Amino acid sequence: MYELNSRVRYSETDIDAKLSLTGIMNYMQDCSTMQSEDAGVGIGYLGREKKAWLLSSWQIVIGRRPVLGERIKVLTWPYAVKGLYALRNFAILDEKGEYLVKANSYWFLMNTETGRPMRITDADTDPYGEFNPKIEMEDAGRKIAVPKEMEETGRLVVMKHLLDTNLHVNNAQYVDIARELVPSGTEIGEIRAEYRKAAVLGDEIVVKSAREGRSHLVSLCNTNGDVFANIELKERTQP
Repeated sequence: MYELNSRVRYSETDIDAKLSLTGIMNYMQDCSTMQSEDAGVGIGYLGREKKAWLLSSWQIVIGRRPVLGERIKVLTWPYAVKGLYALRNFAILDEKGEYLVKANSYWFLMNTETGRPMRITDADTDPYGEFNPKIEMEDAGRKIAVPKEMEETGRLVVMKHLLDTNLHVNNAQYVDIARELVPSGTEIGEIRAEYRKAAVLGDEIVVKSAREGRSHLVSLCNTNGDVFANIELKERTQP
């Protein structure tokens, strides 16, 4: 298990002075990235090996968003390999060790020369040490079902500020785009994201949305209808 200690910064907060949804995702992404760097299998190593770990899906359950200045601990650990997927948990804890956020994720290893998934070997997982048990949370699965008929609510062109080191739109940016369709003041209790196709510089993203109960469903597609990502933002139930 790997841990990263921090304090919620102003630049990471939303308009309510709490850690934003993007901030939550960035902390977890940073935690797993730092584990890879410390294990000697970070971005530089992967670049030389012509490999990249890409995210296939997120499920993030938010108990409470920490506030500005609050001290937090971010944890991550791999717990299984199933076929082409490596499964990894995350958690964000407060100073008392109480869970603020729990998350499950599916990753795959891509050959950056061919653009195709690679078989995950012991050499890819051994640097992370022994797997830890899976976190206790409901597993919603990797895929998100969206309605066949969705309303087109906008379009945007991928610009450089949306890209990461893989020259793809970063996984958190898709959720940030989807969040714009949720009414201001709505408290989100769960984020799910299914990534299907990487959007790159210059791609046009067509934003489609629908509402089902407490869920705001957003499908981000290209102009041919191919899906880049499907996002579900579920409103928190009132206590």
